[in-house]
Amino acid sequence: MPYSVAVRTLCEFTARRGDLDLRFTPVPTAQEGIAGHQLVAARRGSDYETEIGLRGEFELLAVRGRADGYDPGRNRLEEIKTHRGDLAKQPANHRHLHWAQAKVYGWLLCQARGLAEVELALVYFDIATQEETVFAETHSADALRAFFEARCREFQAWAAQELAHREQRDAALASLAFPHPSFRTGQRDLAAAVFKGVATGRCVLAQAPTGIGKTIATVFSLLKAAPPHRLDKAFYLTAKSTGRQLALDAAQALRRSAPALPLRVLELTARDKACEHKDKACHGEACPLARGFYDRLPAARAESLQVAAMDAPTLRGVAARHGVCPYYLAQDLSRWADLVVGDYNYFFDGSAMLHTATLANEWRVGVLVDEAHNLVERARAMYSGALSQAALRAVRATAPAAVRAPLDKVNRGWSALRKAHAQGTLDAPPASFVNALKQAGNALEAHFAEAAPGTGDAGLQQAYFDILGFLRLAESFGTHSALEFTEQPGPSGRPAATVRIQNLIPAPFLKPRFAAARSATLFSATLSPPHYHLDMLGMPADTAWIDVESPFSPEQLDVQVVGSISTRFADRQRSAAPIARLIAERYAVQPGNYLAFFSSFDYLELVATEFRHAYPGVPAWLQARGMDEGERQAFLDRFVPGGAGVGFAVLGGSFGEGIDLRGDRLVGAFVATLGLPQVNPRNEQLKERLEAAFGAGYDYTYLYPGLQKVVQAAGRVIRTQEDKGVVVLIDDRFARPAVRELLPAWWRIAGPRPRTDRRTG
Repeated sequence: MPYSVAVRTLCEFTARRGDLDLRFTPVPTAQEGIAGHQLVAARRGSDYETEIGLRGEFELLAVRGRADGYDPGRNRLEEIKTHRGDLAKQPANHRHLHWAQAKVYGWLLCQARGLAEVELALVYFDIATQEETVFAETHSADALRAFFEARCREFQAWAAQELAHREQRDAALASLAFPHPSFRTGQRDLAAAVFKGVATGRCVLAQAPTGIGKTIATVFSLLKAAPPHRLDKAFYLTAKSTGRQLALDAAQALRRSAPALPLRVLELTARDKACEHKDKACHGEACPLARGFYDRLPAARAESLQVAAMDAPTLRGVAARHGVCPYYLAQDLSRWADLVVGDYNYFFDGSAMLHTATLANEWRVGVLVDEAHNLVERARAMYSGALSQAALRAVRATAPAAVRAPLDKVNRGWSALRKAHAQGTLDAPPASFVNALKQAGNALEAHFAEAAPGTGDAGLQQAYFDILGFLRLAESFGTHSALEFTEQPGPSGRPAATVRIQNLIPAPFLKPRFAAARSATLFSATLSPPHYHLDMLGMPADTAWIDVESPFSPEQLDVQVVGSISTRFADRQRSAAPIARLIAERYAVQPGNYLAFFSSFDYLELVATEFRHAYPGVPAWLQARGMDEGERQAFLDRFVPGGAGVGFAVLGGSFGEGIDLRGDRLVGAFVATLGLPQVNPRNEQLKERLEAAFGAGYDYTYLYPGLQKVVQAAGRVIRTQEDKGVVVLIDDRFARPAVRELLPAWWRIAGPRPRTDRRTG
């Protein structure tokens, strides 16, 4: 069986040398690149061919790819590169790599069509000016074949190693047994759903209760599916670092159960956490880890693949020994890893590295998305962006003369925005404002291209990135997003506005991500109702749904509804004393550790103040605004085995999900809210859009997101089959059928107590 390698991968592996240099950036987005290629092709003749699939073999290698364009009349093969900025500033090793790709494609074309020679052209298309810069050379087929074979020979040893690794990996995975003596209740069903999803090429939405071991079940099953269904990679994506650690622990458990398993596990971390020199720019003249990066990368890569687990601390050590950047070392290793663990954004955001690599290398991938109820809000953030008038004014004050005039034009554009907003006609980014931003972006681009290395102004650079980000969102603006305009006094007292493109429905952006995967399984304890997530995330119509049986019995959890207290906004002041009394009464019956959840910090502080005043003998500690990692850990450290007291927390915050307080570290929770999002202009607009799109505006905007937070918070109480506890739901609305349907089926709910206050809301 030959080793299949993409032209780009072959060339980057064998022809990339010298410094890591990110000064010739930012590169266009994938969407901008496609548009640039299309525009170049449209300028060619009617016989011009695009996206020419080519393939060639050399010994054990099968090299494949798609050449950008071929003009048969001129016998010219074009390698098209979209870019921003002055080509004179392009690092030499970038151009060297591009020529290598063109030459490999040149040989594959000569071989396929029997050509004796071909003209090769590097076409650099500036997406800002829409101008082309062309470099052309004519090469004989013999010379191109020699170049191709030289590249292949250099890659052969690595390919043989990779083929051997894949064969050994798949053989070990085929015989891999579950690392525990038996499956827990529901765990086997979840594992089976993941495997079947890969087998049938379908996505899976799996609601699975906390405590069954979702991570090990999904990782094990996806890896077991790799050999029979020819998966190249498995991606485990999380919202938080705790989720990453669970996945790494699961992989370690598999290794302990099968010590001979040659599984390459890679952890991806954010650039700001991995960077060793945050005060330096990413190029060889500034950062020692960028200088000669590609010369030292092969040795660092080889050592990394020999370690048991390529987690962040391990890679940091390897990178230090070889003098390379740990962040970009991890990026390279993602090509050779079997299981990649990282944040959602690595696959789902607009410039997602793993998604781009999947398409470029034609990988067959299986994707696992942990705590998937978080993906809707996270994806909205990925596809939203804002511009601040005050920030642009501040950078304009110190900007070079060539940049000030375009920034002044942008500043004048705010007046048009303000006027349209006042008239209620600001429905989309005005063309005049977008054009002014483009001109400012071009001016900033030219400035940075001419600036001496290391002299860039951080504020000006941030303004540049903000403008480019906003422009990208403006180009794809549609009914899935909204334009928001706010205004307040700036630092000098002058009115300063902020304009924001706020994504409301991430589905259009996420659909291509799901399409790129062989299968994606999204799992969480709170994914009801499934149609909400299918609609909002743009999952395929044939996505399978599974509601995994809970391993817990109703006898483990005493769920009570207290309908005599209203937690509606208008009633919060009067509710403080009754809620404090309710908590104290329960504590008196069963002293122990409790969590009390509220809809906001203001509400939390109101009730906690009342509680401390009325019941000073009961220990109480509060979640505070903006807690750092140490403060959050100190809050959790109060929940000791055999301890007693009440922790006051905000629903949907740091302590509402993702914490594991087993046994009597937590014996109960009070939830004094339905968790409904605030009624504000953004949410009301969201409700209108979702009503128009799905006919479920209120439920999709308020009810479903709110109840997810409630169930997540309640899920902190029962973590194992030995745990017992109580959950008290405070509000009469918990008794409504539409609400009860969204609560876990295994809960046996007592109440509600009759209400004396019959207000509605």
